Amino acid sequence: MKPDERHEKVIEAGALGINLRHLRAFSAVAEAGSVARAADSLYRVASGVTRAISELEAALGRPLFERRARGMALNAYGELVLARARRIENEFEDARALLAARGIGASADVRSLFGAILNGRRLAVIASLAEKRSMPAVAQEFGIGQPAISGALKDLEEGLGTPLFERKARGLSPTPAGEIVAFHFKRVLAELRHIGPDIAASEGRLQGSVVVGALPLGRTQILPLAIARLLSQHPGLHVATVESPYAALAASLRSGDIDFILGALRSAEEAPGLQQQPLFDDRIAVIARAGHPLARAGRYVDFDDLRRARWALSRQGAPSRELLERFFAQARQAPLVPAVETGDLAVLRGLLLESDMLTAISPHQLRYEIRDGSLVVLDFALDATRRQIGLSQRQGAFASPGARALMAQIEQVVSQSEDFQRLEPGPS
Repeated sequence: MKPDERHEKVIEAGALGINLRHLRAFSAVAEAGSVARAADSLYRVASGVTRAISELEAALGRPLFERRARGMALNAYGELVLARARRIENEFEDARALLAARGIGASADVRSLFGAILNGRRLAVIASLAEKRSMPAVAQEFGIGQPAISGALKDLEEGLGTPLFERKARGLSPTPAGEIVAFHFKRVLAELRHIGPDIAASEGRLQGSVVVGALPLGRTQILPLAIARLLSQHPGLHVATVESPYAALAASLRSGDIDFILGALRSAEEAPGLQQQPLFDDRIAVIARAGHPLARAGRYVDFDDLRRARWALSRQGAPSRELLERFFAQARQAPLVPAVETGDLAVLRGLLLESDMLTAISPHQLRYEIRDGSLVVLDFALDATRRQIGLSQRQGAFASPGARALMAQIEQVVSQSEDFQRLEPGPS
């Protein structure tokens, strides 16, 4: 096998194939500096620890230690793996503490239990059960039999001394303990997924998967440009976007299912546990088709014109709708009553082009239609609808090299385009 082919095979072995017991043995050797001292701390025989290290190195295709007469020292690859291993141990410890607070597993070293009976694949199965709540669906997803899933679940429940799922006629429902376990398993899986890309990046290659939570404003221009530029330089990367309401994306970000969110930032109260980075300021505008009666040159648009018009607006609770309603309330005007409510940009675009309806969203979302002249921004200032657009990550997260590269590319797209100049300070 050629060296490059071996590297690709190693990285793609990925999270599901890593044995967590091997990873724990690796951490112990890294801390103790020798197999013998690590074996004592783990209450295992030295030969078993040596075998665990060898199998982990074989799975990753890289040596992790320098073998010396007086012990073992981490090499550069080992340092990368240890950083993720420690984060994984912290996740297990957080899970243990939350379970113990509920009186579950208080007398057991839950971290050791998880490391002994679970590999990445079993982690993924349990996490998927909590999401899909259907054993047949999970069996189909992973290509395994239901008895194997039942066995893995039984082992874990017996070890913890508590049920993780309630069996109901329509499927499985996670117990509070099951919710805790699934949440932290997802975070562990995210760390495991990043080990391969970390190693590849240290060798000058970006690969692996990046999952982006894409809110509406970034989907039209910023994210497509950034992805296209990044993949032209690093074709080994794979990027997936998730289009959901903010609350769902934030939950996925906290659990490690997605790497970051691009879109409108929220207040600190609305984004607990998240780190937000502003990129530029945005405000919504009133938009109509070219040739609309209100779009005539020199035509002054006032509140009476807006009230007489028919509107297609974002759904109730959407940020742009809330900004518009707040603007009207501050102006002591009755709120607009839309004829159509939609979160689908394709539907909105069609309504504007094929009728005299108006909308009020960010011009960035309809950039190409405004640029080619088929849609226009009306002369009605909505200065008080200003908001910040940026990147959101989980606090304390250590993003993969691919995710960091895509965020850097997004920043570059914004900084290099006149479309995204920061607005001058003004009323909020």
